[in-house]
Amino acid sequence: MTRKKVNLAYIANDSARKAAFKKRKRGLLKKMSELSTLCGIQTCAIIYSPYDPEPEIWPSPLGAQSVIARFKSMPEAEQSRKMVNQESFLRQRITKAKNQLKKQQRESRELEMTQVMYRSLVRDQGLQNLGVVDLNDFRWLIEKTVEEIDERIKSLRQQIITPPQVVTAGTSSNHVNHTGQEIIGLRNEEMAASHDENPQWLMEMLRSNENDVGRNEAMLPYAFNNNSNSLWSTFNFP
Repeated sequence: MTRKKVNLAYIANDSARKAAFKKRKRGLLKKMSELSTLCGIQTCAIIYSPYDPEPEIWPSPLGAQSVIARFKSMPEAEQSRKMVNQESFLRQRITKAKNQLKKQQRESRELEMTQVMYRSLVRDQGLQNLGVVDLNDFRWLIEKTVEEIDERIKSLRQQIITPPQVVTAGTSSNHVNHTGQEIIGLRNEEMAASHDENPQWLMEMLRSNENDVGRNEAMLPYAFNNNSNSLWSTFNFP
């Protein structure tokens, strides 16, 4: 439940004004204590009222004197840099309200021109009845919309990632993956299998040649050929 907005006006009723004063004073002193504790700064408050003969000083008269002495030791320009009176406070509020009004008017005008643009696209409303001011605002809205579309397209292009190309492993010696790096030779598993199979193949061939050396002599690699005209017979070792 939202708190009811308080009307900032003088309270004519004496009892209601006194009750409001006590309530607001307790809240003010509580805020002063919280500000001093949370921010680690020196604060003081001196409150005069028609209901008490002596002013109420927080946190103590000695603490208030220390804060006032420190304030007076500052340069005059620094003392009055953030001070406001009733007139300057009202002027600040008026300026703030005017800025908020301008912002709201600009947003309302933009929504109005957006509706005109949408209606013109679906041919519910033409542009022939628009004046010079309306056409200028309409042109500004179109340019702004085009810029937003361009920015959106750029952001989407930056987010696009090229899908990787799938490379099928085979028996060919050279493959190229999607990063452009060349993969040479067989896979590690195939290489390991080939190393394990070659000795068995060689042993089987040697056993078959032991039975019939003459018939299978031509099938052996040149390293195992014992003819006098073989390559190994003419090879010169160092």
